[in-house]
Amino acid sequence: MSNKSVKALIAAGADEAVALTAPGRPDMTYADLRAHCRSLRRQLAARDIGPGDRVAIVLPNGPEMASAFLGVAAGLSAAPLNPAYKQSEYAFYLEDLKPKLVIAEAGGDNPVLAAASALGIPVAEAVVAEGAAAGAFRLWDEEADASDPAEDDEALVLHTSGTTSRPKVVPLTQRNLFASARNIAETLQLTSADHCLNIMPLFHIHGLIAVVLASMKAGASVCCTPGFNALKFLDLAAEQKPSWYSGVPTMHQTILLRAKRNPDALAKIDFRFVRSSSASLPPAVFKELAETFDCPVIEAYGMTEATHQMASNPLPPGAQKPGFVGLPAGPEIKIRKLDGADAAQGEEGEVCIKGENVTPGYEANPKANEESFVDGWFRTGDQGLLDPDGYLKITGRIKEIINRGGEKVSPLEVDDFYMDHPAVQQVVTFALPHKMLGEEVAAAVVLREGAQASEKELKDYAAEKLAPFKIPKKFVFVDEIPKGATGKLQRIGLHEKLGLGEAE
Repeated sequence: MSNKSVKALIAAGADEAVALTAPGRPDMTYADLRAHCRSLRRQLAARDIGPGDRVAIVLPNGPEMASAFLGVAAGLSAAPLNPAYKQSEYAFYLEDLKPKLVIAEAGGDNPVLAAASALGIPVAEAVVAEGAAAGAFRLWDEEADASDPAEDDEALVLHTSGTTSRPKVVPLTQRNLFASARNIAETLQLTSADHCLNIMPLFHIHGLIAVVLASMKAGASVCCTPGFNALKFLDLAAEQKPSWYSGVPTMHQTILLRAKRNPDALAKIDFRFVRSSSASLPPAVFKELAETFDCPVIEAYGMTEATHQMASNPLPPGAQKPGFVGLPAGPEIKIRKLDGADAAQGEEGEVCIKGENVTPGYEANPKANEESFVDGWFRTGDQGLLDPDGYLKITGRIKEIINRGGEKVSPLEVDDFYMDHPAVQQVVTFALPHKMLGEEVAAAVVLREGAQASEKELKDYAAEKLAPFKIPKKFVFVDEIPKGATGKLQRIGLHEKLGLGEAE
């Protein structure tokens, strides 16, 4: 067996230790999980599906989604897809990925069935027996001998979010997955005693790697919830007694709102730490999380092409710095200036990475590979700097930086500033097209319950602290800011989603 593989990660836990749990279901032990993954690979081998082949997985969030990912990735390549896609979206992704099989929910009517049928791709239903342990299912009865993949064989394939262009196909190898799971388990000092409450979607790199695979590396357990439900989170955390959870900032903000109203449930929760990734965590939310749960808040920095984690704040006695995504936590990190030279300490530039967790390259996209890989370093497209202690601060996505007539505005800086305003619950700064300047600064704001603030008040609040060109010209007050499928706030194209024309 390859030492750097998903199969090796699953081998870590003790036979009798719990691997997967789910509300209202018997637990699945590591012995059962290994048997399930072995059987799933043998079932696929019986239909001539093995290393190098892709299997699309379209299942609701929960234990079967986790065990399907683990079983498929342990022998071939898993292609998890969002179960909320429409038929046309499935048609695009299936045509792009060309899987040998689609695994879908038994008895369901998901539009993936019609999309796969039109493309001639077979579909297998994941049949869960009554009273089965969390994650146990079968596709069919036939089994055959299955061979192990090599370290450089593909184990997972995902698309980039594609906010500005056609989504790119990101293949990740057995070695990539192993390296990233190991890096995260080490950063978080996970042990077999840890239990994670998963609220992240399992068609996204964050939940798959940071929660499921990193836990497997430590022989720890994961509670596989049906997804993020703010109303049930605190009760589930009180009942499941997790030692940690990982989420995106919008999830943390919603959890904090509920926690204030539920002191009894909060009193029963004892997290070792709370982790945040996939978008910048405003310092005000960092502080509130740390105070509410009385534990360290570990902000990390990840992306699909890096098999998730690149940097992370350390656990105590290391310092957690609000507004910083931490120290290099796996790959090497350097800051590159526009002219290609290395930036000096404290100087802004593009964040570049190199390491075992970095994708070998986009599939069938030589132009993107040529632009993204320079001298063995991967260009993340993020702008940032390293402080004197080596902590990384992300100052924005290069494509999201607002160019106001030649004056560059980091929307993150404006977000963080307004998150300190007592009436502001959420804010997203974005570019608004402008005839003369090219782009003007605008902000979408969600006010705290019962709070009031006018556009003039918010502009006056910034008058002494922000340069005039950074102060949003227009504020849009909304009940909710549009989010992507993983809970990330959508900055690019937000003016269109909000139905705004050009700035005046």
